[in-house]
Amino acid sequence: MFNKLKRIDWIIVGILLVFSVFSPLVILSATHGDAMFSDTSMMMKTIIFYILGFILMFAVALFDYRLLLKSWPISMGITILLLVGVFFLGADLNGAVGWYKLPGGQTFQPAELAKITLIFALAQLLGRRNGDPLSLTKDLLPIGLVTILPFGLVVIQPDLGNAIIYIVILIGMLWIGAVKYRHVLVALLCVAVIGGAVYVSFTTFNKEVKDFFVNKIEKKHWYERINTFINPEEATNDAKHQSNYAMIAIGSGGLSGDGYMKGELKQRSFIPYTYSDAIFVVIGEEFGFQGSALLLLLYFLMIYRMILISFQCYDLRGSYMIIGIVSMFVFQIFENIGMMIGLMPITGITLPFISYGGTSLLLNMICIGLVMSIHIYQEKYQIEP
Repeated sequence: MFNKLKRIDWIIVGILLVFSVFSPLVILSATHGDAMFSDTSMMMKTIIFYILGFILMFAVALFDYRLLLKSWPISMGITILLLVGVFFLGADLNGAVGWYKLPGGQTFQPAELAKITLIFALAQLLGRRNGDPLSLTKDLLPIGLVTILPFGLVVIQPDLGNAIIYIVILIGMLWIGAVKYRHVLVALLCVAVIGGAVYVSFTTFNKEVKDFFVNKIEKKHWYERINTFINPEEATNDAKHQSNYAMIAIGSGGLSGDGYMKGELKQRSFIPYTYSDAIFVVIGEEFGFQGSALLLLLYFLMIYRMILISFQCYDLRGSYMIIGIVSMFVFQIFENIGMMIGLMPITGITLPFISYGGTSLLLNMICIGLVMSIHIYQEKYQIEP
């Protein structure tokens, strides 16, 4: 046990400890003075979830990750059942049926669990080739099917943000999984065609596209978010409201910020969900460029340490898992901050380890535990392959 604890990356643990102090404080500021919340309720819940998260992280770190890899069909099957069951037993929150209500007023989002089970599945499927180039029918086809199933179920909820993360995980793991260059070229051409078609549709046939999203499939918020990103000058004031006020709030923070608890534009009347999706607005407004840059530096150091661990892996499956986790974190950080400063379309993606959300925080801590487990069991892997 002691030897295992010595191999834990304590720099990453230290960064998480900083997050565990910073996150509750920012959430407290985001909800302070809001009549919808008690001043300290969400902060206290976040502290409790962090305590549970650290317990889970160390428990997973001391558990041999290879046993989890072998059981990926079971974990994926349970995840698919949960994703299907949410349509019958789930609760509608913020326009999406993607949560199970638990005792005590808590909720569970199976779309978060799907990220980990997808990483298990892809790591095991990619690991079968031992670094050899991937075959289209024997490798890429089953890998695509394993990914498209949870992707489709989550899109239907609708939760486009989490669904996109599955694709990002797939791309990140395939990138180091010896995918052939011709397959990459075909994929890039498909992405270019789809992206071009979306751009042309929203710029040339906007009226017809709006009718399709609003009246045919009843996904008005999808249309407004994409249209606001592609055609900001033509979007309605309501559609641009969150994005505009978010940039104003972050810009008002200047170099050093307005000060903790002193932000004026973070209230729900200006920017909704500042305790979750839009929490970076609070950070930018109250801590300014310096505080935001320090947060990004901590993220960079955490990601850097994880990549170093992946380089030290003797088991390719461990490297694949870490790159999948890194891809997930990097995209979520980039998308969450990017949508608040106008670089990315607005989606329901939270800022890892900072935003309020019990399910996402616990799953993120489990992911860090998996990285630690991969690091711990590399020596054992050399002896017992």
